[in-house]
Amino acid sequence: MKNFMKGFALAALLLVGAGTLVAQGTVEDYKRAYSLRGKFTSDKVYYSGVSPRWIGDTHTFWYVRHTPEGDRYVKVDADKQTRTDLFNHDKLATALAKSTGRKVDGKRLNLQSLSVNERQDTLRFQYDGKNFTYAIKKNRLEDKGRIHYPQRGQQRHWMEVDDEKGGRPVTSPDGKHEAFIKNDNIYIRNRATGRERALSIDGTLGNYYSSYIQWSPDSRYVFSARIRPVEKRYVYYVESSPKDQLQPKLHKQEYAKPGDELRSKVPCIYEVETGRAIIPSTELFDKQYELFWFRWNEQGTGVTFEYNERGHQVYRLLELSAETGKVRTVVEEKSNTFVNHQRMYRRFLRGGNELIWMSERDNWKNIYLYDYATGKVKNQITKGPWYVREVLHVDEEARQIYFTANGMEVDNSSTAKEDPYLIRYYRINFDGTGLTCLTPDEGNHTATFSRDRKYLVDVHSLVDRAPEASVRRVSDGSLVMPLEKADITKLLETGWRAPEVFVAKGRDGKTDMWGIIVRPTNFDPNKKYPIIEYIYAGPGSHYVPKSFSTYNYNMTALAELGFIVVQLDGMGTSFRSKEFEDVCYKNLKDAGFPDRKAWIRAAAEKYPYMDIDRVGIFGASAGGQESTTAVLLHPEFYKAAYSACGCHDNRMDKIWWNEQWLGYPLGDQYKEGSNVENAHLLSRPLMLVVGELDDNVDPASTMQVVDALIRANKDFELVVLPGVGHTMGESYGEHKRYDFFVRHLMGVNPPKWDEVK
Repeated sequence: MKNFMKGFALAALLLVGAGTLVAQGTVEDYKRAYSLRGKFTSDKVYYSGVSPRWIGDTHTFWYVRHTPEGDRYVKVDADKQTRTDLFNHDKLATALAKSTGRKVDGKRLNLQSLSVNERQDTLRFQYDGKNFTYAIKKNRLEDKGRIHYPQRGQQRHWMEVDDEKGGRPVTSPDGKHEAFIKNDNIYIRNRATGRERALSIDGTLGNYYSSYIQWSPDSRYVFSARIRPVEKRYVYYVESSPKDQLQPKLHKQEYAKPGDELRSKVPCIYEVETGRAIIPSTELFDKQYELFWFRWNEQGTGVTFEYNERGHQVYRLLELSAETGKVRTVVEEKSNTFVNHQRMYRRFLRGGNELIWMSERDNWKNIYLYDYATGKVKNQITKGPWYVREVLHVDEEARQIYFTANGMEVDNSSTAKEDPYLIRYYRINFDGTGLTCLTPDEGNHTATFSRDRKYLVDVHSLVDRAPEASVRRVSDGSLVMPLEKADITKLLETGWRAPEVFVAKGRDGKTDMWGIIVRPTNFDPNKKYPIIEYIYAGPGSHYVPKSFSTYNYNMTALAELGFIVVQLDGMGTSFRSKEFEDVCYKNLKDAGFPDRKAWIRAAAEKYPYMDIDRVGIFGASAGGQESTTAVLLHPEFYKAAYSACGCHDNRMDKIWWNEQWLGYPLGDQYKEGSNVENAHLLSRPLMLVVGELDDNVDPASTMQVVDALIRANKDFELVVLPGVGHTMGESYGEHKRYDFFVRHLMGVNPPKWDEVK
């Protein structure tokens, strides 16, 4: 009776608001939605797309300037603060037309792989399938022949583990010997006499030595890792409709899943002259997820390597002594949740006495200076409630570090808060002094440095603010000269609307959640609009766009049908703090939903035209899992879900992704978040989409949800795309997604497909 009354109420709402809703989801709306991709193009934004290329060691760079009159290749002299044409466009166009026999427009040149020599008098580029050189002053174009693309051998799939059996012989630094693998053991050969001898004798098919051999700097020792392999897991795919034959094809790929046994390594050193074996105790690295990054230290006294413990709660930088065979810990990271091993950074400084390291140990991502010999922190280089994103350059002579970070400029006491995800560029001394912001303007920044790091070109924007470019001094970040300020007048004439950056408190009532709101071009505040959330909660990054773009593939056209489309980053995502991200640990089913619901409610309270009673959700991959979870576990809020290529049960997905967030060994947390286990809870419309050749997420993950829904006698929709891999649904799925939400959130029948396109 309760469900009947809910349905009756929705029907009544649709009837009462018929005058408002009839104008949404129409043929005209569909046609307009599909037209936006061709209307909202980057070529309608002038003086944008600045991508500078510094010329050798000079303080001059070139870029393509997009103007209303056409594209100009210009060069900028930062010392003189001048901008001139890089070459005479009409002369080069005439020369190219003569050489190719084709009409060439000097305002529409498209020179590929362009480079400029340091004297700035000669260009090298590719055009019309050929290589060319062009002497600028002499106006001389030379055809250098057809472009020859090197043949690529068969590429290893990204899920395949390197067996380390394909290495070639490695010559010693003194040139006297070469080391190689034979019969699973390490051999050396005297290059003068050709005499071979075995250094190791214990290598076997099931416990073999890696062919990635390293000599010590003094040629005294040879290093290799002894590998104990395991039986590999494979995922199988049936390609139902191959293009080159009638019958289906069977494919398989290596694909380790959570809980699978993993291979192990033991680092081994052999003294060449004596044959002495230095085989260490494995006590400090015996629970391996991965053992890697082997390198001799500068002194040649030992090999450093990195150990990621299974479960990702311990990470160590270790050193194996060539003299004693002992292993010592240089740096250790521990966490009660997880160590973000994919974001580790290390740099050994010249002389081998110091080490730069990054860590989240203080709840933020900061840089540390270590004494290599003692394994002690000499000093914390960066410190504060913000996040170092990347170390760009280490100047050992000046003892300075260049890096990017987000959240440093946020003033939480201000009413006008800055987005904490915006990336800026900085410099700091090794001792933590001299912190300097090199890109002070508000925005999401990309910078390109001159080779001597005297100047940088800074390009920045926001989702609702067009790009600006300038030249700045690296010494203090001061402005040298403005370069470009994008003009979006022509784009605005098409009806383009910028997304709105919206901020609201999350589940705790204190922490700001940042997201965007996208409205249709014909937005009318007097209408009621269903809400659709685009979700990708990862984890592992943040996902709301921060830079300007003319078209959002997941949101722009969908909104045009008559929806308000939103996206936000909730707790469990990255680059705010370790504590913020740790919400996801053993808790992927959370997916930030308490924050999402609070944020959307806050938006609907501010904007009454957002209908909080009609909220849909869609996503792909992790977003596919999360959108299905939304209607299974939060049906009171989310009324319909479109879910593409979802990793619906984390036991079925990639080992490296899932053990990072859900832990090892496998426990109840894997089952609790499984859409297969929770399928019987479905009470809202659901469309599942999967490509039969998905090489990222096992397609069986979706099909097992399908099986569980069928067994639970649940109504749902399934779209299987033949010959398609990891996808949101391609053009067919896009149209299905549009129809699905029009039908279930607007309560109207979508137009026939042949009426739309």
